Amino acid sequence: MAGHPQMAKAAAADWALVERFRQGDRAAFDELVVRYSEHAYKLARNLTGHQQDAEDAAQEAFVRIYRSLSRFRGASSFSTWLYRVVVNVCADEMKHRGRRPIAASSLGDSDPDDIAPRASTEDALNPVHELERSQRDEVVRKAVESLPKHLKVVVVLCDMQGLSYEEAAAVLGMRMGTVKSRLHRARIALRDALEPYRELLLA
Repeated sequence: MAGHPQMAKAAAADWALVERFRQGDRAAFDELVVRYSEHAYKLARNLTGHQQDAEDAAQEAFVRIYRSLSRFRGASSFSTWLYRVVVNVCADEMKHRGRRPIAASSLGDSDPDDIAPRASTEDALNPVHELERSQRDEVVRKAVESLPKHLKVVVVLCDMQGLSYEEAAAVLGMRMGTVKSRLHRARIALRDALEPYRELLLA
């Protein structure tokens, strides 16, 4: 994540756009969408595990933001508020559809389509290596899916989206100590779940 000066500068720029919107400048909202659409989509993609669901969830999150933006008072940063809305939208959608809420594709990279180490050109042409990468992807995905929902979401926010403990706590509305505790438990559970596949993951 960016350092605090950069974060403060971004938050100030976001607030300026919010103020413009509250004064009737609807184009300011479009600027916020452009600034955060990719972030919202990636978070939704990591939480839902499905491209179309992620697109729908991100769109719904911005609809909710638009309807409430005139009442936004800046108690948290705009990005924190957006993440919170995306998390809530995804939870609502998965509850209604009866699906597991997170099908993650990565533990340390915010790109949901890139779990495995990047292959060389030679490796990319090797069907055996392609199969190994596919197997690794599936192993990691199932391990994350096996986590309880309250542990999955902290893994997504901290290990996949790159949020700090403080930022994740603000998004989830809980104490920072709780986030740290849950993330610690989630990492232990993932380590244990992946232990039988150590050779595959290190291949």
